[in-house]
Amino acid sequence: MKHNSPTAQTWYRFKRNKPALFGMGWIIFTVIIAILGYKIAPDGTPDCDNQMIRIKLQPPGFSTDIIQIEKGLDIPHKNFFSQMFSGQETPYKWIPIESYEEIRDTLSITTFGGDNIIHPIQKETSFKTVRKKFLLGTDNFGRDIFSRIVLGARISLIVGFIAVMISLLIGITLGSIAGYAGGRLDDVIMFVVNTVWSIPTLLLVFAIVLAFGRGIGIIFLAVGLTMWVDVARIVRGQVLAVKQMQFIEAAKAFGYGRFRIITKHILPNILGPVMVIAAANFATAILLEAGLSYLGFGVQPPTPSWGTMLNENYGYAISGKPLLALIPALAVMFLVLSFNLVGNGLRDALDVTTR
Repeated sequence: MKHNSPTAQTWYRFKRNKPALFGMGWIIFTVIIAILGYKIAPDGTPDCDNQMIRIKLQPPGFSTDIIQIEKGLDIPHKNFFSQMFSGQETPYKWIPIESYEEIRDTLSITTFGGDNIIHPIQKETSFKTVRKKFLLGTDNFGRDIFSRIVLGARISLIVGFIAVMISLLIGITLGSIAGYAGGRLDDVIMFVVNTVWSIPTLLLVFAIVLAFGRGIGIIFLAVGLTMWVDVARIVRGQVLAVKQMQFIEAAKAFGYGRFRIITKHILPNILGPVMVIAAANFATAILLEAGLSYLGFGVQPPTPSWGTMLNENYGYAISGKPLLALIPALAVMFLVLSFNLVGNGLRDALDVTTR
């Protein structure tokens, strides 16, 4: 089968790279569950923060009966899309139980663990019992780990995407200007690039977070501002090589301006290396966000983040419940590995020396 266009040839070579194809499949799967979010999470409350201390630290596959007693609060119902992106506050109080008995205007409840409580109810108060299964168990606050893993994927992908967009915007702009203009402007831009390059990444992120606060928007900015130097150096090198080619000289002869030459003729021809570095930077951004959250400088509780979950549960790794720390760690590992595999696949597919 012949593949005449460069794009078709690149896609054909990429498909033959099984690890890269697996990485792309895992990324697509993660994106889907991140978009659906609360609609597929068993705990659909905001931040998946429905705490049931009585069933804390339960193993994967744990199930129990839960009695849901109406709170009596007027909670507005959200539409489908609002629920998907921000969750829905539950109108019920959830109590894990072993059994219950309705006696006149009270409920005699034997809770999970064997405690007995008497819960008063009114005639207009409704309650029901359901059987709940916790696919990945519960954490120290009795929250569903699977739900928080699902929502944590959204945080990682959003941070990675916005950070990569920031790094590409700054890096491509400065790198293309430096490579095409040359001279003193190139020296100034490369001085800035090398200065930022010399600062340790985590130190620079800490400085930005401490200066502007720990909001999630600051995390986007901090991570993005640490990765643009890689993009700028690669784009500059590619522009220096491409601008010497004959079609660029022809464009100059036709009287095209610098902006048109850079955007219409140079940048489309260097997208391959940019795509590779973007995939690598996506993986780096996910690791940085997880590291910041683990250290307490990133996404703040109760918002679920894989790094925050590691921070909350790492102590259980050596106390007989290692899955509490292993599950978010494996989630980070597989997503970072997938982006690295895709980056390697793109590099091989776009490398003309391997054709």
